[in-house]
Amino acid sequence: MIFDVSVLGRTVKAEVKVRGDVYQVTIDGKPHTVDFRETGRDFASLLLDGRSFEAGLERKQGGFIVHLPVDNIEVALQEAARGSASAHKKATGPARVTAPMPGKIVRVLIEAGQEVAAGAGLIVMEAMKMENELRAPRAGRVQSVAAREGLAVETGALLVVIE
Repeated sequence: MIFDVSVLGRTVKAEVKVRGDVYQVTIDGKPHTVDFRETGRDFASLLLDGRSFEAGLERKQGGFIVHLPVDNIEVALQEAARGSASAHKKATGPARVTAPMPGKIVRVLIEAGQEVAAGAGLIVMEAMKMENELRAPRAGRVQSVAAREGLAVETGALLVVIE
């Protein structure tokens, strides 16, 4: 999954890939290895490129406030717009919305037969302790919904089909 991440007035692209308990995060082309472990409610232990950090995580709309021993840092996250290749795909046939990474379905916002606009929220999924809203790639009618609240899904799992 690719995010636009804003921290301290700077916005960067971050690509996140999950491999077991370890996250491969590429920020502006530079790869980082992150081992994330919850140590309590709203607290985590991080190994970032071999360096250890303890942090408090305060969830807020659109991101987090990360509480470190020396500072509090506001982090805004937004799913990045798709690249031009997918933006120019012809909108014919069913559009399949799949899980971009392993996670848990938190909310299902639509039902089969419902008409949706392009960009409308379909599914809220929790991955890496963040809630991500998956949106309709184009306008259409929801043909089927395979996602159910509480369901754990793997990368690529079919969630919604829009015709």
